[in-house]
Amino acid sequence: MPNTAEILVDTLIAWDVRVIFGLPGDGINGIMEALRTRQDKIRFVQVRHEESAAFMATAYAKWTGKLGVCLATSGPGGTHLLTGLYDAKLDQAPVLAITGMQFHDLIETFTQQDVDLTRVFSDVAIFNTQVSDAAHMENVAGLACRSALAGRGVSHLSIASDVQEQTSAKRSPRNLPRHTPERWFEGDKRPDEAQLALAADILNTASKVAILAGRGALHAKTELERTADLLAAPVAKALLGKGVLPDDHPHVMGGIGILGSLASQEIMEECEALLIVGSTFPYIEYYPKPGKARGVQIDRNAQRIGLRHPVEAGLVGDAAITLQLLNERLKPKQDRAFLEDAQQSLQRWRKMMAEAESRDDVPLKPQRVVKAFGDRMPANAILASDCGQNTELAARHIDIKAGQDFAVSGSLASMACGLPYAIAGGIAFPGRPVFAVVGDGGLAMQLGEFSTAVRYRIPLKLLVIKNNMLNQIAWEQMMFLGNPQFACELQPIDFALAAEAMGGIGYSVTRPEDVDGVLDAAFAAEGPVIIEAVVDAYEPMLPPRMPDEYRKNMLTALRETPGRKEIEANLAREPLKTMMG
Repeated sequence: MPNTAEILVDTLIAWDVRVIFGLPGDGINGIMEALRTRQDKIRFVQVRHEESAAFMATAYAKWTGKLGVCLATSGPGGTHLLTGLYDAKLDQAPVLAITGMQFHDLIETFTQQDVDLTRVFSDVAIFNTQVSDAAHMENVAGLACRSALAGRGVSHLSIASDVQEQTSAKRSPRNLPRHTPERWFEGDKRPDEAQLALAADILNTASKVAILAGRGALHAKTELERTADLLAAPVAKALLGKGVLPDDHPHVMGGIGILGSLASQEIMEECEALLIVGSTFPYIEYYPKPGKARGVQIDRNAQRIGLRHPVEAGLVGDAAITLQLLNERLKPKQDRAFLEDAQQSLQRWRKMMAEAESRDDVPLKPQRVVKAFGDRMPANAILASDCGQNTELAARHIDIKAGQDFAVSGSLASMACGLPYAIAGGIAFPGRPVFAVVGDGGLAMQLGEFSTAVRYRIPLKLLVIKNNMLNQIAWEQMMFLGNPQFACELQPIDFALAAEAMGGIGYSVTRPEDVDGVLDAAFAAEGPVIIEAVVDAYEPMLPPRMPDEYRKNMLTALRETPGRKEIEANLAREPLKTMMG
């Protein structure tokens, strides 16, 4: 007769779970034994920190569309999962978190690691329970998987260590064995017909239509292309939707927001109608002003319709199916002037970015090395980014091509996500080359996970932007509040040497003339590689068009900010001079 832990693992296998990310501990010994005896059916990936396990489970769900699973021991093991699980919650990724507990009859007696993780997880989880016995596990294990997939969020099972090894329990009379199927049912989600007709009318009558695409459109690329062509619509991409269409696609105007392009900002300001597909991009100030453009939104979740923009037609349904039905009602626009004007604006923007990418300045400009890094990625590359100034660099200076994939912590925007995301990509897609752009602040938080990449032979090329600064925070202090930069300097770390110490390969580049040679060598190397790019700490991160308030704040903050002369010199050069206005 199987014990509780074996029932759990067998259920996961039945639900097509093939990978669990975690760290062993005495609170989950029963589960670890069940995994050990089923190694041919399910893989345990050992991490160096439970936070990374949750990030990897979240990223795995994003990369594959399947259920991500992470495992941690009782007490601090479980609490360490929280940041990665909030990443799943906010970006709607299906994840199951499994945690251990102390012996069931010592809970709430101030015993060691006596933390009620079901209470701790009450905000992050949509399904959250403490498993009482083996019979209970038969019911809740599958329900936890189903709930995470149905709600696109976090499920949590907490299991006392002795309960994990329990092989029998008195079953209640109503709990018939095997009364739940171990499979997932998902309907064909179609929008309301009346809303579909209204959406088509709005889009057909508007002469200037813009599209905002997010992660929810990743599986609807062909349908979205057709929609954009019918509407002669330029497409702005939220960061999570960077991989929806290639960056060189004729309808794509680049990213939106502070990390985006001027062309995307202009289409949002000038459009008469906005079609939002699978996105709840959070920065409201970058949408058309309320009353300026009519809104149509497609989202699987009705709760998400109208979060950021006053939508008139809300299409609740799967993006691919909904776009296909919508396309049947759309009339091809003959006037393509709005798209053509946007394309010309994008070309001007690209010339500005090329100016930054080609500078031979010393200290090394980060745009130059990031552009050269992205240009070398092969057609089937997987790219992860961390959160910080490195995100802006990846968003603007790496063009995602057809066949490549991109992921990042979106709504949570958590530092330390980049390396775990990249590792999860390598686990999810064996044989595909993996790349990451991270900052020195975020990488330092989870640097030990590079040894995980070494252990599992992830074909990772990781570019760390080393400016010894929390640079995004520094610019936010100055732009948003007009305060001088404070407490953002970092103690330098030799990341190339750290890579060697962990069994990988490390390179460092400090001068522009060495970029190509170092990257060529790094890309030719086998196994995990860290490329440390020591760059100008005083290179500002600016929005595509500087708002007057930000400009005033920046000039005020510079009076007392360290490195004032260097920053002012950078702001006086193109393209920053034009972006400052």
